[in-house]
Amino acid sequence: MQNKQILFNQIPQGMPQDDTFKIEETTTPELANNEIQVQTLYMSVDPYMRGRMTKADSYVQPFEINAPIVSHIVGKVTQSNDSTFNKGDIVVGMLPWRIVNNVTAQQINKVPSTDVPLDLYLSVLGMPGQTAYHGLLDIGQPKAGETVVVSAASGAVGSVVGQIAKIKGCRVVGIAGGDKKVNYLTETLGFDAGVDYKKADFAEKLAEALPDGVDVYFENVGGVVGDEVFKHLNRFARIPVCGAISSYNHPEEDIGPRIQGSLIKKQAMMRGFLVAEFASDFKAASEQLAQWVQQGKIKSQVTVEEGFDHAPQAFRNLFTGDNFGKQVIKVTE
Repeated sequence: MQNKQILFNQIPQGMPQDDTFKIEETTTPELANNEIQVQTLYMSVDPYMRGRMTKADSYVQPFEINAPIVSHIVGKVTQSNDSTFNKGDIVVGMLPWRIVNNVTAQQINKVPSTDVPLDLYLSVLGMPGQTAYHGLLDIGQPKAGETVVVSAASGAVGSVVGQIAKIKGCRVVGIAGGDKKVNYLTETLGFDAGVDYKKADFAEKLAEALPDGVDVYFENVGGVVGDEVFKHLNRFARIPVCGAISSYNHPEEDIGPRIQGSLIKKQAMMRGFLVAEFASDFKAASEQLAQWVQQGKIKSQVTVEEGFDHAPQAFRNLFTGDNFGKQVIKVTE
């Protein structure tokens, strides 16, 4: 069977370009005993994948040159030699970027329901939702009436963080880039305030939005955005550090304010985390997130890039701000 895959071609210097990837024709081998054939419907692109495009030590193994890119995928079973999966089942898994994959049962899971848009299993009902849930609730531990600030607030993780904080009775301030995204935070997601980091008066507007300081800062960005938020920390503030997307495409060291003094003075806690550490609680979190989605308490914005060959552009969208919410690639119907 004819197939197509996207390989990691070379380590990028700065922003990944088209030649970071290699799209090639291939064939799908015959299905072996106990294997399941999965046709890719949607592929996820996520900021952490940039960290796999380097030789630097990280929490996840780097992509191998001339091997397929791997990410979370939603797919449909087209053939099965495993009794636990049937033709037509919709599944999710961490799989290679191919139009068709032959996998084992250990690599995939059936989605709990097909009554929701399938791309939600790559956003609020997938890894980004889990990241938001555990980072905010287990590390940030927000209390009703506190002020929660989230950077990259219109993104896949940040948007869910802010909405969970509202559910928990917090005042929520989101930081995003551009009027469209900032308005989305307040008008659609119900944030109490939105601040545009791209504007010259960002520091002034942020201060105006934080008359009572910051109790929880969910850090997705780093750089100058984080530098400004740190100035407003309250005593015993909590800072879950999820990402630092502002520096992912800059190989040189980024020198900024020294945070240690603020942490000591405010008796604040800053903690990096990986969502995998909460794996034992994923099921309960998934059920709660699904309930909030069904109740209309959590909304999800998805940017869909149509076409398998457009994956490189979809990945760049994460770093140029051209995506809105969760970025996915739609491969087939």
